[in-house]
Amino acid sequence: MVRSFRLYGLQLIQARNRAQLQRREWSLLTVLLLCLVTWLCVTDTLQRVDHLIHDAGGRVLAPPANPRIVIVAIDDRSIDAIGRWPWRRALHAQFIRQASEQSPQAIGLDLLFGEEDADYPGDDLLLAQTIASNGKVVLPVTRRGVGLQGALDAPLPLLREGAAQLGHVHVEVDSDGVARRLYLYEGPKSAPRPHFSLAMMCAAGERYEGCDGPALPPAEAEWAKERQRVIPFAHGTQPDHTFTTYSYIDVLKGDIPPDAFKDKLVLVGATATGLGDMFAAPVGPEAERIPGVELVAHALNARIDGLRIIPAPTSWNLVFNLLPVAAALMAVLLLGPFAALVACGSMFFLMLIVGGGSTLMTGWQFSPAAGMVGVLLCYPLWSWRRLSAAALFLRKEMHDLMQDGVQLPSPPVVRVHRILPSDFLERRIHAVEQASQQLRELHHFVTDILRQLPSPTFVCDSLGVITLANAGASRLVEETTDEPVGHALSELLSDLVHTESGAPLLPSNPLRWVDIPSQQECRDDEGRYFLLLCKPFSANTNSGWLVTLVDLTDMRRAQKQRDEALNFISHDIRSPNASIITLLEMHREYPDQVPMKELLPRIERYAQSSLSMAEGFVRLASAQSQTYKLARFDLAALMEEAVDDAWAAAQDRHVQVRLESRPDVAPCHGDRSMIGRTIGNVLSNALKFSPRDGVVHCNLSSDDGFWVISIRDQGPGIPEDQRSSLFKPYRRLHEGSHPGVGGIGLGLALVHTVIQRHGGHIDVLSEAGQGTEFRLHLPKSMPDGA
Repeated sequence: MVRSFRLYGLQLIQARNRAQLQRREWSLLTVLLLCLVTWLCVTDTLQRVDHLIHDAGGRVLAPPANPRIVIVAIDDRSIDAIGRWPWRRALHAQFIRQASEQSPQAIGLDLLFGEEDADYPGDDLLLAQTIASNGKVVLPVTRRGVGLQGALDAPLPLLREGAAQLGHVHVEVDSDGVARRLYLYEGPKSAPRPHFSLAMMCAAGERYEGCDGPALPPAEAEWAKERQRVIPFAHGTQPDHTFTTYSYIDVLKGDIPPDAFKDKLVLVGATATGLGDMFAAPVGPEAERIPGVELVAHALNARIDGLRIIPAPTSWNLVFNLLPVAAALMAVLLLGPFAALVACGSMFFLMLIVGGGSTLMTGWQFSPAAGMVGVLLCYPLWSWRRLSAAALFLRKEMHDLMQDGVQLPSPPVVRVHRILPSDFLERRIHAVEQASQQLRELHHFVTDILRQLPSPTFVCDSLGVITLANAGASRLVEETTDEPVGHALSELLSDLVHTESGAPLLPSNPLRWVDIPSQQECRDDEGRYFLLLCKPFSANTNSGWLVTLVDLTDMRRAQKQRDEALNFISHDIRSPNASIITLLEMHREYPDQVPMKELLPRIERYAQSSLSMAEGFVRLASAQSQTYKLARFDLAALMEEAVDDAWAAAQDRHVQVRLESRPDVAPCHGDRSMIGRTIGNVLSNALKFSPRDGVVHCNLSSDDGFWVISIRDQGPGIPEDQRSSLFKPYRRLHEGSHPGVGGIGLGLALVHTVIQRHGGHIDVLSEAGQGTEFRLHLPKSMPDGA
């Protein structure tokens, strides 16, 4: 047991060390991954991956193109029809007059008129008058220079004075060369200009900050950018154009619907090849190049729909990336391999969906690539560490099993055509599997042996709760519970008490079981005797009690019968013989006091009594152990013979014996002599207790497969408290009430034995002062096992 406790303590230390090592490795992995994700978020190293996710989500959730926006394209067809660029400004004045006839909300000329027309000076004045006459024309401004240094490049003062608003047309190009963002306000630091889309809304009658008309701020060297926004690119219903688009030449010719510009926001810009700015934009499965006027249209579409999308703040973006990684790390620590894999995969796709699809819903554009990389690395890195720990554990287990004497068989040689042999972990798993199989077989072997033990056996834990019970134990407590496992042993065996003191055998507190002897005799409420064997055990991590009950009932009954037989031999049979010897000695010493004529009858009487007792003892022993001679006979005839044999004794006692009813034939199967002796004993017993001139009534009847022999006397009856001892050997119930009646108490014991061995039973009906009736039930055919 000391060695078991040492092994148990060693296993506890090893388990605690493994748990500490696991926590340290997990903590180190957590710190490394969280630091990696933080660095990736702060440095924006995975910007291109984030752009791919944003572009995919933007295409899936793209808002529809607003029908209020109309683009008039200076396209290749218009260049071919009108001539090479630049065109005369009188032509643009004509366009504005024709468009104004349809009452548009605003007209945005994304054309930079920064220099005077030297060939046609009058066209500048004509265009300026037309712009002023319309009153809702927006002109662009741009920047000359790079970085934070630059100058504002604006239209001619003549044209600018008649414009409704001035707006910048700059967009931000990301590191992959794709335009996705812009600044709502950009220009000199003292008064930055609104974006062209915002200026269009101001010209249409909306009021926004910075819309202060065509006035320009004083020239400054420092350039400012404010309020960055993400462009939500719209999707259109036309295959070639996102927004409603008309060719410039068609407008001049009047080949457009009469209400094409009515209440619309009209944008005019160059789309012809080699003319104007072209930007790469994520408007399709692959980034396509679109003209600057269309970028303005997408920004204007977001402004109309009230979409406000900005890059998420760095702190919130960091939280957005770190939380899923932390959740994945907790999953790999707490969940099983498959559940952890599902959790990590769910986190990965959740970040992908939220990062790509939450922009339009939240107004913040998160960058999930860093967190997705952290989640993606979490499971394989932790699995690698766990596999390493598992391989180390398997190697140690194999070593320990070999140290304990478990033979590890070599793996069977299986000829399989493989490109690569089995890996290291597979070989170790196979070796431990073989050893575990041996241990399982040994466990089943020991369990089966325990279950097949004939004596009731219980295995209990340290708290006295049954963990294993064999078939004998289940039969012992079947009246209390169907399944003893899980119950407290002291409760199931509560009826067991000490044989001598009568105190409960097992204390209800298992901690006190150590004080009870390893062997002690007990008995239960049914009068059964047991020898209880209680032995503690301790095996590694398990400790408890092994309790076995050896049934001593038959042995105790045999011992009791032996004691009664010895008492009978030493007292009852010895007493007549001692009386004979005493008479002979008295006759020898005093012949005159005991004459011969008195001596011989007295000696004969004592000898007959001794012989009668010996015959009764021998008959009872034969009835209990002798093999019966079974045969068919007539019970009615046997009944008549028994009554006839009792006639002489009845005459001596002045008692009548009447056979009142019987069938003509009563076929029965059994030992005729034993049954005849049984009937004779009952008749003899009835004659002994019948009063003078009394009557003994005898009957033989049939009752549901049995022959019933009824013998009723008119004696004093049997008290109810003495009936339980009526058929026990050597019990003379009449010693106090009828001392003159002879007998040693073996007659009814023989009756009970013979009737039972024939498969029958006895009923006794008796009332004080009313006599006693014995009913012997004998089966008409011998039952199996009788």
